[in-house]
Amino acid sequence: MDLQEVVASGVLEQRELLEQGVLSAQQLVEATLDGIDAAAELGAFTRVLRDEARAEATERDRERAAGGAVGPLHGIPIAIKDEFDVAGVVTTFGTRANSTPAVADAEVVRRLRAAGAVIVGKTAMPEFGQWPFTESSTFGVTRNPWDMTRSTGGSSGGSAAAVAAGLVPAALGGDGGGSIRIPSACCGLFGLKPQRGRVPNAPNEHLWWALGVAGPLTRGVLDAAIVYDVIRGNAPSDRFHASEPVMSFEAAARTAAQPLRIGYSMKPPTPLLVKTDPLQVRAVRDTAKLLAELGHTVFEIDPHYPNSTGAFFPQFFGGVRAEAAEVDHPGRLERRTKQTVALGAWARRPVVEWAIRQGGSLARKVDRIFTECDLLLTPTIAIRPPRLGVLDGTNTLSAQLASLPMVAYTALWNVTGNPAAALPVGVGDDGLPLSVQLVGPANGETTILTVAAQVEQARPQPRPDSARLPWHEQPDRRS
Repeated sequence: MDLQEVVASGVLEQRELLEQGVLSAQQLVEATLDGIDAAAELGAFTRVLRDEARAEATERDRERAAGGAVGPLHGIPIAIKDEFDVAGVVTTFGTRANSTPAVADAEVVRRLRAAGAVIVGKTAMPEFGQWPFTESSTFGVTRNPWDMTRSTGGSSGGSAAAVAAGLVPAALGGDGGGSIRIPSACCGLFGLKPQRGRVPNAPNEHLWWALGVAGPLTRGVLDAAIVYDVIRGNAPSDRFHASEPVMSFEAAARTAAQPLRIGYSMKPPTPLLVKTDPLQVRAVRDTAKLLAELGHTVFEIDPHYPNSTGAFFPQFFGGVRAEAAEVDHPGRLERRTKQTVALGAWARRPVVEWAIRQGGSLARKVDRIFTECDLLLTPTIAIRPPRLGVLDGTNTLSAQLASLPMVAYTALWNVTGNPAAALPVGVGDDGLPLSVQLVGPANGETTILTVAAQVEQARPQPRPDSARLPWHEQPDRRS
């Protein structure tokens, strides 16, 4: 058995090997830690929890040997974006301004552990997740495994790099304007932004108010569904509550898709200063053709998107200000973040609450899209994964302008709360992943998962060329 290949496999494959007793959690976690250390130049992790993960793996093996019931992620290594609390570890939010360790796990992390997952580390993000590029003055840049000179996108870029490089089978991310979908698109992964209220934010009151949600980044649809079934479900402190799905997410990913009406559009909801790359347009058209061949009724539509800017920016500025107000050392914040905080002085609670109500009104307006079609197909991002250093020398305004092509197709759905997923659909002529976005009606994750799994089966996504990745050059460890 090649442990490198096992580490680079998915949740389902690792679970089957652990259940069969072919390997132990200790072996899997040790090989995972070796791979993370060898791939340090990626910049995927801000903190590797070596001792804690080894102890947790030992306990998982003891629990399995005792013969009791085990969870669906028992012994599987998972990484956590550095905006979610892990007990005993500083939650950095991508900044050097925090120094106090969290006293307890965030609710999503608690649920992962309760399902048997082994937490192996915290992953990189731009400061407070402000940018769709994972670059920071504290932790440097995170590199794309497909091309080490390219960005992973952001803000869940460390999680995306870790999964795409085969270091972990799944990593937790957060999405406040596209931050699960954008790095998934850049790194050839599946990333579903769930319905607002699907996954708890506790102990935090919010992630950028109504904009932010949590979810996994994975290489495959079924892996994401398995993790979602572990972390979804309301907590008592949740402000927003999603309706119970018609079936489990895993069942949805395993269900044969029935013919649906799928509308597609290349028109971005944020058209100002945005030009969509021809490769991204071709990816949508090719996927539309494939969906038609798979039996769906597919047609081009004009969604007539409502303008979401007025609802997005109060929550963006208010969210960053709220997070910045909680840090231990405000003087250590990045210059851009200090500018964001100053520019957002107007984004106080009454303004933010007004913006949340505006988001509710916009959600009702986009509902009409889903009277014409069951799912909407669009590009995920407007441009190809950019070269590293996008944020070099920028202030908060120029960084926001640079971000527009990355968030043009994604941010609206954070304002309205609709589920939306980045789905990998091959590789472009430039050797980088292609991605499309599937958007569903409210509480439509199960429909998205069913169709995404169908597309994945019809057109499997290749992996980065491991021959070019230096951490795959270490000697094989066999057992």
